[in-house]
Amino acid sequence: MNARMKRAASAGALAVAIFAGAPAFAQDATQDTPVSGQAHHEHHAQHTSQPRAAAPASAGSSAVPHARHDMDMTSAPAAHTRSPDYSDGHHYGTMEGMEMHDDPAVGSLLLDRLEYVDARDGGHAIAVDGQAWYGRNFDKLWLKFEGEHAEGRLQDMRTEALWSHAVAPFWDTQLGVRHDFGIGPDRTWAAFGIEGLAPYWFETEATFYVGQAGRTAARVAFEYEARFTQRLILQPSLEANFYGRDDPQRGVGSGLSDVEAGLRLRYEIRREFTPYVGVVWQQRFGRSRGFARAEGEPADDLQFVAGFRVWF
Repeated sequence: MNARMKRAASAGALAVAIFAGAPAFAQDATQDTPVSGQAHHEHHAQHTSQPRAAAPASAGSSAVPHARHDMDMTSAPAAHTRSPDYSDGHHYGTMEGMEMHDDPAVGSLLLDRLEYVDARDGGHAIAVDGQAWYGRNFDKLWLKFEGEHAEGRLQDMRTEALWSHAVAPFWDTQLGVRHDFGIGPDRTWAAFGIEGLAPYWFETEATFYVGQAGRTAARVAFEYEARFTQRLILQPSLEANFYGRDDPQRGVGSGLSDVEAGLRLRYEIRREFTPYVGVVWQQRFGRSRGFARAEGEPADDLQFVAGFRVWF
């Protein structure tokens, strides 16, 4: 009988101890989510500073709080934080050969026409028309040249050095100097112009010139490329020159001086090298027509041409 009473008393004491520790255990269970180190220490200080209800002095009852407290110390995970830029202290650098530049300085040389000319009156000549440029997307230096060599000498050559600045998509303004030489005295002009791609993909140039002794001039040029295939291309062109006053020494008259219309068919063996054949019609007007006849030259001429187009 005494043994049964002792066992019952021990069971009652153990139940009281468990019942007293249950609220604290439930409170600790809510702390399983990650917390910072400071919050953990504050919780620990609060937890240790609060008095606990005295439990019966027994081996079973005293072991439960200590075991629960040890579990709190080991179950709180370490804090995980990220740097503001999410780099975690890692520094990123460029990879050799993988750099990308959106505005590099580049250049190009284009011989748009290097051709042999067979004129209707039996004359022969070598004609050239080309340009080179160097610069960036918005600003470039342009060098342009166009001329003709016949009868063993240079007949006429127009050269221009222009600074080009992009003012709109597909359009640049150009400012520079032009120099003419060949038969007759040399002429130098200040040049102001615009160049770009007009609607329907017409390449357009329009330049105004101011020279010495009050001379003025203007030049307009248009080109178009009609692609029959990726390699076979028909290129019509039109160029007109105007002058503000007569210049008999160079054979040009005031007003509309001359017009040249061409039609060339080329085949791109490679993009950088393209042979072509074509036909060109030249017509002089006004006083320029009279000056040409006075020199024994035709006022209009039909020419057959063959040459190649190359760029680097």
